[in-house]
Amino acid sequence: MADEQHQDGADGDGIRTFPFPVELSVLGVGMQVGPMGTGRTWHSSAPLHRVHRIDFHVVMLLTDGPVRHMIDFAEYEAAAGDLLWVRPGQVHRFSPEHEYRGTALTMQPGFLPRATVEATGLYRYDLPPLLRPDPARLGGLTASLEQLRREYEDATTLPPSLHTAVLRHSLTAFLLRLAHLAASSAEAARRAAGPGDTTFTLFRDAVERGFATNHSVSAYADALGYSRRTLVRAVRAATGETPKAFIDKRVVLEAKRLLAHTDLPIGRVGAAVGFPDAANFSKFFHQHTDQTPAAFRAELS
Repeated sequence: MADEQHQDGADGDGIRTFPFPVELSVLGVGMQVGPMGTGRTWHSSAPLHRVHRIDFHVVMLLTDGPVRHMIDFAEYEAAAGDLLWVRPGQVHRFSPEHEYRGTALTMQPGFLPRATVEATGLYRYDLPPLLRPDPARLGGLTASLEQLRREYEDATTLPPSLHTAVLRHSLTAFLLRLAHLAASSAEAARRAAGPGDTTFTLFRDAVERGFATNHSVSAYADALGYSRRTLVRAVRAATGETPKAFIDKRVVLEAKRLLAHTDLPIGRVGAAVGFPDAANFSKFFHQHTDQTPAAFRAELS
């Protein structure tokens, strides 16, 4: 695996974002699935052992362990039978001390239709990245992923268009199982936490419900019954960033999703994430991505 740090194309914080390796996938489709191991990477210069971002999804089903994997600056220890789900834009790092064994699935956000994206919760950043299925669920996920792998590798039985369609259906079946596991795990964690949920957890859930219309830190603080100072401290302790930066990041992610997965005019995308004025939306989007909404959408076409 490559272990070279490149600053060209890095984000403002020096963390580089790597695109989906279309050229390495079978027939150039927007997904890959296969075994993990030494030498397998999504980019020839991707610094897997250094902090980096990706603009696509990665799901790893481990058959050995433990391994320690950092996602959004939190360390997760995964064992055989566990899954790790890294979503677009999340900061993560592979552990150089461990060898990852199992199956890795990578996919471009635009590979699946919008209805599937919604049904499978591909942008549910509130869901846990480490999943531990019970034996029955693990069996279903393993069988579904193995079926997807067989379809992916069989590039000769069907014409390319039908091959891609079958892959989308097989991928959807696997992701529906995975999404159900993720939602169930999150609900179990909420029940275990009981009424003692942290300030940050309450804020995060409130942002998830209201980011499309509410970008005000003070409004969230008032609604949750906290002072602005208390909220700032809690969010900074949990994420290392300000509440405003947390809100803005969620708004940008939603805007990217709408730009990538719908044909909505840019003005309507802006309105959908709380910017009635298209010019203000474009300015906001450019400030956070160094691209105009139109340029971002054009890159995906």
